[in-house]
Amino acid sequence: MDTDTKDRLTRADWLAHGLRTLARHGANALKVGDLAAGLDVSRGSFYWHFKDATDFRTQLLQLWKERVTEQVFRDIDAAIVGPARLTHLMKLAFNEDRSLDRAIRELAATDPAAAEMVAAVDARRVEYLSKLMIESGVESRHARPRAEFLYWAYIGQTAVMNPALNAVTESDIDDLSALFTRAGG
Repeated sequence: MDTDTKDRLTRADWLAHGLRTLARHGANALKVGDLAAGLDVSRGSFYWHFKDATDFRTQLLQLWKERVTEQVFRDIDAAIVGPARLTHLMKLAFNEDRSLDRAIRELAATDPAAAEMVAAVDARRVEYLSKLMIESGVESRHARPRAEFLYWAYIGQTAVMNPALNAVTESDIDDLSALFTRAGG
């Protein structure tokens, strides 16, 4: 990185680098010295933008939540209407790279603040799935359990080690979406 780039490094640059590092190398790679070396800057640059490593992790988790939950929901709500929202969300979710999500969940296993954020994101995602199901005609009393079950499948998919068993085609998602939005009990 040239000197001009180093001088213009922003908090957003640090956070983007932190998310990439977390996704690629896990939570143990979130050490200030390693992050600074990855950006070819001094540790002082880190402390210019963040009070400490805890502040950095807190902001990193907020950015993760915004990008992979709230922004996704806003984009879907703005672009799609009706039952197609659920199918679109499922296609996005089941076919995305979830290395960052896995790394965040690993961090949450040992970091109470991360665990609290992950729990809040999980609740928000299930709430949104429930809303989409209700909009698709599912009775309220059935929407929440279906949303939870679908979310468990989403979370569990990454734990399946055999790639032949964790691939989901667009046709499969269309079928699943129809199954989860049937209004009956």
